[in-house]
Amino acid sequence: MTDSHTSPNSNVDQIVDAFGRFDAKVDAMRERRLNDPDSLGDKLLKFALPSVAGFVASKAFQLLWNNTVSSRSVKRSGRHTSKSDVSRETITDSNSLGDGIVDERESLFMSIAFSALSAALSAVVSQLSDRGSQALVTRRHNRRTR
Repeated sequence: MTDSHTSPNSNVDQIVDAFGRFDAKVDAMRERRLNDPDSLGDKLLKFALPSVAGFVASKAFQLLWNNTVSSRSVKRSGRHTSKSDVSRETITDSNSLGDGIVDERESLFMSIAFSALSAALSAVVSQLSDRGSQALVTRRHNRRTR
C-alpha cells in the first residue's frame, strides 16, 4: 500500500521536472530572440532581395532567350524576308517559345540548355544578392552601434 502512495509523488516530481526543463527552454528561446540584432525589416530584406533579384534575372534571361532563339529560327527557316509582309510578331505569337511544347523551332537540346542556363543564372544572382543584402544589414548594424 505504501508503494502506490509513493508512486504519485514520484510522478508529480517527474511532471514538475518536465515543466522546469520546458520553462528553461522557453527562457533560452526568449533570450535568443531578444538578443537577435536583426529586426523584422532586416529579416525581410535578407529574404526578399535575393528572391526578387533571382526572379527578375530569370525573367530577363527568358525574354532575351526567346528573342534570340525566335529571331534565329525565323532567319534559318527563311519565312521572314524583306519581301514578306508577315511580321515576326505574328509568327511568334502562334507558337511562342517557352510554352512547354517542343516543336520544330525548339529542340530538346535547346530546352535543356535554356533550363540549365536559366537555373545557373538565377542561382548566381540569388547568391550574390544574398551576400549583398547580408552586407547591407551588417553595415546598418555597424552604424547603429557607433
